[in-house]
Parts: sequence; C-alpha cells; structure tokens
Amino acid sequence: MATPGDISSERGLPCNLDAERYVLGSILLDDAAYVMVAGQLVPGDFSLEAHRRIFLRMGELNARAEKIDRVTLANELIKQGQLESVGGLSYLVSLDDGLPQLANLDSYVRIVRDKAILRRIILNSQKLIERCTLGEEPTGEILASAEEELLKLGEAQTRQALLSPRQIIESYEGGLNAFLDPSKRIKGLSTGFVKFDEKTGGLHGGELIVIAARPAMGKTALALNIAAHGALRLGQTVAVFSLEMSKESLLTRMLCASARVDSQKFRAGYLNQEERRRLAASAREFTAAPLYIDDSAGINLMDMHAKLRRLKAERQGLGLVIVDYLQLMSTRGRVENRVQEVSALSRGLKLMSKELDVPIIALSQLSRAPETRQGDHRPQLSDLRESGSIEQDADLVAFIFREEVYKPDRADLRGVAELIISKQRNGPTGTVRLVFLHAFTKFENAAADLGEEPPPEE
Repeated sequence: MATPGDISSERGLPCNLDAERYVLGSILLDDAAYVMVAGQLVPGDFSLEAHRRIFLRMGELNARAEKIDRVTLANELIKQGQLESVGGLSYLVSLDDGLPQLANLDSYVRIVRDKAILRRIILNSQKLIERCTLGEEPTGEILASAEEELLKLGEAQTRQALLSPRQIIESYEGGLNAFLDPSKRIKGLSTGFVKFDEKTGGLHGGELIVIAARPAMGKTALALNIAAHGALRLGQTVAVFSLEMSKESLLTRMLCASARVDSQKFRAGYLNQEERRRLAASAREFTAAPLYIDDSAGINLMDMHAKLRRLKAERQGLGLVIVDYLQLMSTRGRVENRVQEVSALSRGLKLMSKELDVPIIALSQLSRAPETRQGDHRPQLSDLRESGSIEQDADLVAFIFREEVYKPDRADLRGVAELIISKQRNGPTGTVRLVFLHAFTKFENAAADLGEEPPPEE
C-alpha cells in the first residue's frame, strides 16, 4: 500500500518497504520487540516519512512505559495530528499483513539498516558532487569532510549491542580464569614513568589525558618522552600533532633527548665524535619506529579525525595520540567566544578517543593565576585556561610543576620536577616526582623510585 512521503521510491533510492512494514508490524504484535529494534535502528533509517513517524511515536510510548499496540499508537498519532499523514488506522492494521515469522525480525532489521546505509552513501555523494562543482570551499576541507562521512557510515554497520556479563566474560581471551587473573588483565600503555604508571595503570583507549602547565615548564618535552617510549620501546603506533613547533624541530628534540646529547650544542654545531655516533644510532632507531608527526598549523578536529582513521587503518592499530597543544586548535563554523570553542575542542577530543579506542594526550596552557598566587605556585584545576569543560571532559588532568622556575637562585631545586595528578576518574590523585634534565630537555624517573643514582647531565 502506497503512503505519503514515498521519496525513496520516487527518486529510485534503495529501500525495502516490506522489511520496514514487517519491523513495525512485529513491534505491534509483540511490543517487547521494540527494545531490540531500537538498539539497532533510528527513525531516519526508514525510507518512508510515514514509517519514521510511526517508529518515533512507538519510541515515545515506550519511554512512558506504555503498551505499544494499534490503539495506543493510533491515539499517539492523533495527538500529534499525524494519523492521516501515515495512511490512517487502516494502514496501521495492515502493517502485520503477510508477516512471515516474528523469529525473522533480526533479518528484517538488518535489511532496513543496510538499505539506509546505501541511501546515505548516495545522498552524501550527491552533496559531495555539488560541493565539488561549486568549488566554494578549499579542496582539502571537502576531501576531509567526505572521508569523515563515509567512514562514519562504515562504522554504522558495526554498532555494538549491549552485552551481558556472561557475554563479556565468554568473549574475553582465556575465559573466566584469565578475566579474574590480574596478571592477565589488559593493561594500559606505559608512559615510561614508573610511579605515574603505578597510579594510573597506564594510558587506556578511550581516555582523554590533559597535561597542563605554564610556559617553559616542559609540557612538550614530557609529551615527547612518552611518545618516544611508546614508539621505540613498546612498538606502538604513535601520532603527534604539533601546532606550535615544526616537524623538524620536534624530531630534533626527540633525537637529542633519546641520544642524551645537549640540544644547544647540537644547534650550535659543536658535537664531538661520540655525540655524533649516539645521534646517528638514535636516528636509526627513530626511522624504524612507528612514529608519525603532523605539524599542520591550526588543524581542526575533522581533519585530525580523518588522518587518524587513515593511520589506524594502514597500521592496523593505533597506540597513542598527542596534541600539542589544545588552545592552538581551531573549530569549523562560527562560535560566540573562545570559551565555547575550547569547550567544543575538548569534547571533540574525548569523543574521538572513545571512537578510535586510543588514549589522547592533549597539552594545555594554564592561566597566569599560579604566578600571581602568593606562596605556593602549584597549579590547580581552576587554573585551566579558557574553559572549565577541559576538566569535565578529561579522564585525567596532570600538572607539571618545577619550583626552580620561580626560584632560580635555589641550587637544590635544579632539575626537581613534579607531575601533579589533580583529577583521575579511575584512580587516585597525587604527586609523582620526576627529574628534568635541562641539557636534553628530557624528563626521567626520580632515582629514589628506581633505586639508582640520578643520571648525570652531560
């Protein structure tokens, strides 16, 4: 039976009206089926406007814990002034006409979802052709947007359902015994800093980790130390987005830190034979490491997302993402103020970390409040610059603090650093002691934590 709004059929777009009718008819015969269907379909997955409205009204009845049948559904449509627009009561009665078997509901849902994906691919392609024809946007922006949309459609087919404890344990490698054995549980990515790893259990996929500090405290140095450890020692694919430094400068810092070569001597060109040998050895390590650097200025979330998706697909996995730093990123479209923009960025990074299942370390600037504070200059969560949403979105917030920056005359403070964990969703807060080696712009574990003598600054 034809109904108003048969746009898909008119335009020749893929659809299967019988499957859509059978899905809706199955719910009318047994409203317990709605929960299963709603976990896999949204109103927009139906090709007919009438079917979208019917499914939407079913959802409203379910939300109020009311029975879903022909009478209650018709009443809900009447209240919305939509009964006639969906074909009237006679059409609701006809939805389960010829319905083969309720047991086939999974198959009907899959058909509806697949047709919806095909329609979206066609419509997105048509929009893309129009944008390309008009040529009003930069080519790179159109390309990134196209890739983003198509990849999202691909992921729609792999939407994961809710799982029971039994299903989770059965799907866990090694079964129940492995699930209950702490030594075999999945651990996070090590940062190379022993006490920090002990407090956090490492960095986990889906987490947004914010490392914040005032300028010259060593934010970039710490992030690069973690990146080098992940790529060189753990063999993990690491992506670094540097919005402040060039890729050459960034790689130079990493090489000098890894080879323990004074970066100032390197820039001046005064290196002895041993230092050159160590640098060459370090360079060979890095060229073989799965480390990727992007120094695009003012990169936005969509571009970053597209690049990371591509990298993850090419490398068949992604271990860590670092963004240096949050406040230099940009968003598309207009925003009322900078606070809203930073809020959108922090939220976007959090969602990206969950979607890609990768830990994202975002460096952040702090306000000048620590410098104006009398006595203790240690940062606080309220010092996060331009947005309280950074604290809200982050799973972990850590501050770098080196008191020697405020008291340069104190020789006993030289190289003493603290990594202050001020927020952690899944673990304790506290302070981790580190050593900062100025010559190499490198952080290392405090000797007392390792039971060793402190490494000398050469």
